[in-house]
Order: sequence, then structure tokens, then C-alpha cells
Amino acid sequence: MRYFYFSFIIAAIGLGLAFFIDGWSAVYLTAILALLEVSLSFDNAVVNAKILKDFDKVWEKRFLTWGMVIAVFGMRFLFPILIVSVAANLGIIETLNIAINHPHRYYEILLESEKLIYAFGGAFLWLVFTDFLFEDKEVRWIKPVERYAEKLGKVNNISLIIATIIGIIIIYDSKSYEIGIAYLLGMLTFSLLNGINDAFAIEGAKNGLMGFLYLEVLDASFSFDGVIGAFAITGNIFLIMIGLGIGAMFVRSLTIWMVEKGVLNEYKYLEHGAHYAIGVLAVIMLLKIFMEVGEVLTGTIGLGLLILAFLHSKYEER
Repeated sequence: MRYFYFSFIIAAIGLGLAFFIDGWSAVYLTAILALLEVSLSFDNAVVNAKILKDFDKVWEKRFLTWGMVIAVFGMRFLFPILIVSVAANLGIIETLNIAINHPHRYYEILLESEKLIYAFGGAFLWLVFTDFLFEDKEVRWIKPVERYAEKLGKVNNISLIIATIIGIIIIYDSKSYEIGIAYLLGMLTFSLLNGINDAFAIEGAKNGLMGFLYLEVLDASFSFDGVIGAFAITGNIFLIMIGLGIGAMFVRSLTIWMVEKGVLNEYKYLEHGAHYAIGVLAVIMLLKIFMEVGEVLTGTIGLGLLILAFLHSKYEER
């Protein structure tokens, strides 16, 4: 329980701020937003734990301090404002004014940019999933699929080849070069972070600055869905930042708990379930370029895969 003390303190402060903003109704909406963030980010916590277990203590602390500031103020507040600013060709101050005083207009502009956001996030998360799927594993969960995937993994750059084919299909169907650029930027971001990290990693472990940046971009990709979906609950950008920030803090605490308790070693299929959930999320984000898919479905599938992986791990342990 001690791993979550600070998260509960942050939650109490956040809910207090929400009450100051708009009373008990704001407290209720903020709590719903926090639960939304946690439900959509369980798989993020598992993958973070896998990477963070190889971090030294200095970078682990930086992930919890600097990373938390970036996660709350950067990805849940500044990043959406920056997207709207670029999409509407407005200044940052003017965009902030729209966000505070005209939240419906702000949301409309954000929605106009959501396909670009989904293209970037979908490409990045798809490569996170396939990077795991095609690697050689000591432990396999869905054995026929993973054995075949490991054989395919012997083809040089197979993840990038498949991602490029998907990108060509998306560009052809969407008839949008902006979506194509966003998708390619997602691929490029993953390739750059992974490539630089591999050059400086010790025994293949993500660590130091590049590992930190990788985790932050991964967190950002997970947060896109939550930020856009949050407007279905409230148009107040400050409540969205507070609610999603509280949820992000609990996800951080969950990550540290998993690392220090060795949860991934105890439940051997949990990492697999998280990556399959990431694969599903990536597919859904790319589908959202062309159709509506609810956040409830996304969260349910991801949580369901994690529960299956947990139960299967427990069954084999017994």
C-alpha cells in the first residue's frame, strides 16, 4: 500500500482543486476522468514496469518526478493546446483563451486534428507491439502465433516492413498526405528512439536518457485516447488535466509496485497480455482514422487481455 501513498495525496489535492473550480460536480467528474485514465493505461503500467526494472535508481526517480510533470502538464495540458494551435493556425495564448472560455470550440478544433493524432499514436504503438512480437522469447503465451512470429522476426526490419505496408494502405484509403506524414512521424519517432537506445544500451536494456524519452513517448501515445475521450465527460480543460493527471500518477505507482515486487516474474504472461493489448489499441487507433470506436471497447479489450494473462499465469503457477 505504501507505493500508492503519494498517489492518494496527489488525488486528494487534485480533488480539492476540482472542488474549488466548480464544487462537488467537478469532484465527481474529476474522479471519473481519473478512473478512465487508469482503466485505459493498465497495459501501459505493465510495459513501463518491464522497461523500468532495468533502470538505475537515478533514472527511476527522474521518471517519477520529471516524468510526472511531463505526463500531467505536458501531455494532458500543453500538448493538446499545441495541437489545436497548429491546426487552427492560432497563437498559444489565443488557443489557451479558447480552451478556457470556449471549450466547445476548442474541442471541435481538437477533433479536426484527431485523425493525425491517431495516425501518429497508432504507428508508434504498432511498432512497440511488433517489436515484442517478433523478438525471440524464453516464455511464450500464445505459442503457435509466437513461434511463427519469431520465425518471421529473422527477416531484417520485418516490423518496419509491415508498418510501411499498413501506412501505404492508410494513405491510399484516406487520400490525405497529412495523415501519411503523421503516421510516418510515429514510425520515425519509434525508430529513432529505439535505434539510439540500442546504440547506447547496456546488455540491450533501455536505460538513461533514451529509455526515459522512450517511456515518455509511450505514455504520450497511450494518453491520446484519454485526452480526446475526456471531452465527452467535461469541456473544462483544467478538470481534464487534474483527472487524467491523478490517473497517470496511480499508473506510475502501479509501475513501481510491479518493479519492486517482481510482479512480471511472478506472473509470466502478464507482459504478453499487455503487449497484445497494445497491439489491439494500435489497431483501434488506426481504425479510428476511418470510423468511430468507443473508448469503452478499447479499455474493455485491453483490461480483458490483462486479466486473461494474469489468470493463465496463476493457473500455470499452481
